[in-house]
Amino acid sequence: MAAVMEGPLADLSKWDAAGCSIARAMDVIGTRSAILILREAFYGTRRFDGFARRVGITDAAAAAQLRKLTAAGLLEKRPYQEEGKRTRHEYALTQMGKDLLPVVVALWQWGDAYLQPGPAPLLRVDAETGEPVRVDLRTPDGTEVPLQRLGVRVNEDYLRDRAERRKQRPDS
Repeated sequence: MAAVMEGPLADLSKWDAAGCSIARAMDVIGTRSAILILREAFYGTRRFDGFARRVGITDAAAAAQLRKLTAAGLLEKRPYQEEGKRTRHEYALTQMGKDLLPVVVALWQWGDAYLQPGPAPLLRVDAETGEPVRVDLRTPDGTEVPLQRLGVRVNEDYLRDRAERRKQRPDS
């Protein structure tokens, strides 16, 4: 069972995944510490020492990941100052960072289903109703889409944009 690769994508040997959005995303969030820092940001952690302590990484590793996630636009630094102390920075999710919530929840959901030896330690619920929350593939009208019905096709807008960029490149 696999996704339905449409049109020129049907023959996997005839196309490459150059510029793949998954590869680009992994370049930004593809480390354990990056994902766990995002988890902590979703949980409400804001300060450097909280990220380092809760993720279980060194200060140097936390600083490097926070710099990378900030430079990528997932987090933003905001100044704060406790009375009698110097100004420091806390980190807040940007909209780009918030848009990763389904990715993090999907990993969490998968880990609960396949990696926990017993009941999951935490539950994802709607805070107002207590109803369970899960990530699924659905069409805009709410129809669930199983893997065998997931189609993948070339985006014509992407092809036009790529062709336009090639035209604008100065000849070497």
